[in-house]
Amino acid sequence: MILDLKHIYKNYGTEEMPVPVLKDVSFQAEKGEYVAIMGPSGSGKSTLMNIIGCLDRQTSGTYFLDGIDVSNANDKELSVIRRDKIGFVFQNFNLLPGETAIENVALPLIYAGVKKEERRTRAFEALKKVGLEERTEFFPSQLSGGQKQRCAIARALINRPAVLLADEPTGALDQASGRQVMELFRQLNEEGVTIVMITHDAKVASNAGRILHIIDGELSEGGAG
Repeated sequence: MILDLKHIYKNYGTEEMPVPVLKDVSFQAEKGEYVAIMGPSGSGKSTLMNIIGCLDRQTSGTYFLDGIDVSNANDKELSVIRRDKIGFVFQNFNLLPGETAIENVALPLIYAGVKKEERRTRAFEALKKVGLEERTEFFPSQLSGGQKQRCAIARALINRPAVLLADEPTGALDQASGRQVMELFRQLNEEGVTIVMITHDAKVASNAGRILHIIDGELSEGGAG
């Protein structure tokens, strides 16, 4: 079991006037699964993603990530968990404009204490995996939207995470580039990468093997893609 969330509640506001965002959310994901979490704007899907990604903490409930009890981890421990266990793919790529593709991809390895030569070798292999081996020295401004997202996916995979967490990964792409990114996700999943994708788009969600729906902070199982 890679993800095991039980009775997750998340409130904002004050203790006297709590604003519930997530209400008794429970779900599990096995190693190698491809799960889409669908929901409209304001449904709580981004809050849930932040909790899965250890970017935010739940108000109550338990969360185990790859066998680690995240619920009681301190900030330093969460930082290590994020670095070692989770690869993030964001809608807007989050690439550093002043760094080349290979430098962007290698960045997480710096924080992991990997030596420079190995960083470059591993970053090149990651870029090759996503079809960007001829764009290693290009800056983000020289890449198309689809190439930027593939670069971001390579960076997300560089630390060999337990889970690839994707937030609206095709949201900033044209249709053709979006299809390419979804095809890449399919290939990665076939190779055993566990993927959790947050989306509002039913067509994008249909690429996953399992679909969950979140509405008004409550999660329910949907159909298979």
